[in-house]
Amino acid sequence: MEKEGLAASKKKAARLGAHIVFADESGFLLIPHVAKTWAPRGQTPVIHHRYRRDKISVISGVSVSPKRQRLGLFYQLYFQNIGQEEVCEFLRHLLRHLKGPVIALLDNSRTHHGEPLQELLRQHSRLRIEHFPSYAPELNPDEGVWSLAKRDLANGRPDDIEELMKDLINSIDRIQRSPAKLRGCILQSELPPFLR
Repeated sequence: MEKEGLAASKKKAARLGAHIVFADESGFLLIPHVAKTWAPRGQTPVIHHRYRRDKISVISGVSVSPKRQRLGLFYQLYFQNIGQEEVCEFLRHLLRHLKGPVIALLDNSRTHHGEPLQELLRQHSRLRIEHFPSYAPELNPDEGVWSLAKRDLANGRPDDIEELMKDLINSIDRIQRSPAKLRGCILQSELPPFLR
């Protein structure tokens, strides 16, 4: 779907009075995400950690209400990789919390296509799925959520997966409670201005 397709999705959403949800997935490892930081001159900061590849997979969606007055953030966490079934579970979660029609905008990952999603669409007529153009993460406001969360958790050193889970939930909840951060995610994306 090109930018013209995004414009058509917006018009369709306005006509239907639909919530638009920009969704994406990300992974967070126990291995620290290292970022630049301050340190006394000549003292390079060192992060000691255990080398474990445990991870948490997260799917989230930035929602815009039909009248574009409210922004929301929905998310679910998993200890395994996210596949089609987890995407369907997340979309059902959205349908439970959002009234009326819902248009979910997803990237073109294989996990966003397939029979489980087609079955979900047959079961829920108020759900529509649209796709971003291939290789266009800069259009998805949900990428901003991952940028904020990874910056927040940068240089952290959780001892185990439970501590990583707690830190991650706290970080995403802070984003969820901040309309300014959610608005920033929309504005930092390269969506055409008429979609912001």
